[in-house]
Amino acid sequence: MTPTERIDVEAVFGFRTQLEVRGFAPFSDAEIANDPVAGHVPTVDPAYRFDPDVTLAILAGFAQNRRVMVQGYHGTGKSTHIEQVAARLNWPMVRVNLDGHLTRMDLVGRDAIVLRDGKQITEFQEGILPWSLTRPVALLFDEFDAGRPEVMFVIQRVLERDGKLTLLDQNRVLAPHPSFRLFATANTVGLGNLNGLYHGAQLLNQAQVDRWDIVAKLNYLDAEAERNIVLARVADLGAKADSEGIVDSMIAVADMTRTGFAAGDLSTVMSPRTVISWAENLLLFGDIGQAFKLSYLNTCDDAEQSIVAEYFQRAFGIDLDESIAGQ
Repeated sequence: MTPTERIDVEAVFGFRTQLEVRGFAPFSDAEIANDPVAGHVPTVDPAYRFDPDVTLAILAGFAQNRRVMVQGYHGTGKSTHIEQVAARLNWPMVRVNLDGHLTRMDLVGRDAIVLRDGKQITEFQEGILPWSLTRPVALLFDEFDAGRPEVMFVIQRVLERDGKLTLLDQNRVLAPHPSFRLFATANTVGLGNLNGLYHGAQLLNQAQVDRWDIVAKLNYLDAEAERNIVLARVADLGAKADSEGIVDSMIAVADMTRTGFAAGDLSTVMSPRTVISWAENLLLFGDIGQAFKLSYLNTCDDAEQSIVAEYFQRAFGIDLDESIAGQ
C-alpha cells in the first residue's frame, strides 16, 4: 500500500509550496472493517486551522520520509496538528504517549502465554513499534521528552535513515515499510524542566535530538485564528456572543496571561484548549465569571489570582471577585 493521490496543498491547507505531496486513496468500508491499518486514519476536523510553517514541516515528513519533531507550549495543538495533516492525506496514524510508565517491552514486545488448539504456549507478542514500522503507518510519539531512558535508546535506532529495528528476542532485523513515517511532539526539545512547567520532562541525549531531521516550533495562534477556532468548536455560542465581543474578550484575557507568563508574573498560562473549555462552560453555567473560575482561575496559585482577576476586569469591565462571591 503506497500513497498515490496527489494532494493540492493550496486547496487543502491554504498555502503554496513546491513540495509534491501524495496521500492514500480513500479506503472502502470493507477495507476499514477488515484492514487493521486502514481503520487508523484520523478523523478530519473541519474547524482546524493550520500554521503554514509547521504544516510545511509535517508535509515534508510525509512526502520525503523525514523525521519531524514539533515543539511548543502545552495546548498549542502539536499532536492535533500532525493528526489533522494525516487525516487530510488519508494516512493511517498511531499515537503513543511516552509517559513514565511505558517500558521497553511495551514498545518492542514481550513473550505472552496464549491458547493454541487447547494448549497453552508461549508466543512473542510484538509491541507498537515493530507493528507500526512494518506497515504504512505514521507513528507519533507524544510527550517525547517524558520517555524513560531505556525506551529512548530503542527509538534512537529507528531514527536512523534506514530505520531498521533489531529484535534480540526474535533474532530478527525489521526493515521499515516504505510508507512508514515517524513524528514526535515535545514541550522542551530535550532540555529538561527548566522553567518548572513540565514536571517529568527528561534531559534527552543530544545525539538523539540531532537525529530528528526537522524540528518545528508551534506557537500560540494569533487572536483572529483563535477566535475562529473557538467559534467553530463551540458553535452553540452563536452570533449573539460573537456580536457582543465575548469571544474576543475571552481571547484577550488568554493573551494577557501569556504575556504575564512570559514576564514571570504567572506560573499558569491559558492555552487555546483552556479558552475552548471556558466557552463550553459558559454554555453550561450561563455566567462568564463562574465559567472562568471553573476553567482556569482554580488552576492558578492563590497569590496570582488577583493578577488574573485584573486581567478579567480589564477585558470584560466586570469585577471578577464580586462575580465569584455572588455564586
